[in-house]
Amino acid sequence: MAQGTLFTISAPSGAGKTSLVNALLADNDPRTCVSVSHTTRTMRPGEQDGVNYHFVDRDTFVDMRDKGVFLESAEVFGNLYGTSGDWVKQQLDAGKDVILEIDWQGAAQVRQKLSPVKSIFILPPSLDTLQQRLTGRGQDDAEVIARRMQQARDEISHYHEADYLIINDEFDRALDDLRAIFRSVRLLQAQQQQNNSDLLGSLLQDNQAPL
Repeated sequence: MAQGTLFTISAPSGAGKTSLVNALLADNDPRTCVSVSHTTRTMRPGEQDGVNYHFVDRDTFVDMRDKGVFLESAEVFGNLYGTSGDWVKQQLDAGKDVILEIDWQGAAQVRQKLSPVKSIFILPPSLDTLQQRLTGRGQDDAEVIARRMQQARDEISHYHEADYLIINDEFDRALDDLRAIFRSVRLLQAQQQQNNSDLLGSLLQDNQAPL
């Protein structure tokens, strides 16, 4: 079994990253899993500890970070987020493709520590659409939305650091694009060689048989 691939997926808030990832996971592909990050932010309605995030207090998070538990960590809007390095490695060693939903800073940290990493950036079709999506959530007041829009502009400026770019204008098309990325990576020669070693060996053996 080939080593799994680590995928980082980044996007400004409201671009539809989580919805796309959830739809991809709904395909129930046993080779694909998503990392559950640790965070200090407050749990939102409908979220579950250990499912959406591992919710911890700030002191616990800082202690874990100081001990080197996290593959990457970042502070966003005053909240801390981090990814367990040991968990990710275990999944990759088991041949699973791991998704990290992280911002551009976290993605950059991961690329410095692990290889190979495939990075994906998701963009909205326009800033107006992005603001409409943030407002339609009904979760934040006008001040928070203004802050998120400013952060979105900063985040979008780093799109060129990613390997793949998806424009989430029409959801089903964007989902097909995301699926295509995962499929294309699994068809790379190195991946196919490891996953089909018996077949390739037999083909080469037949080719080398005496006339």
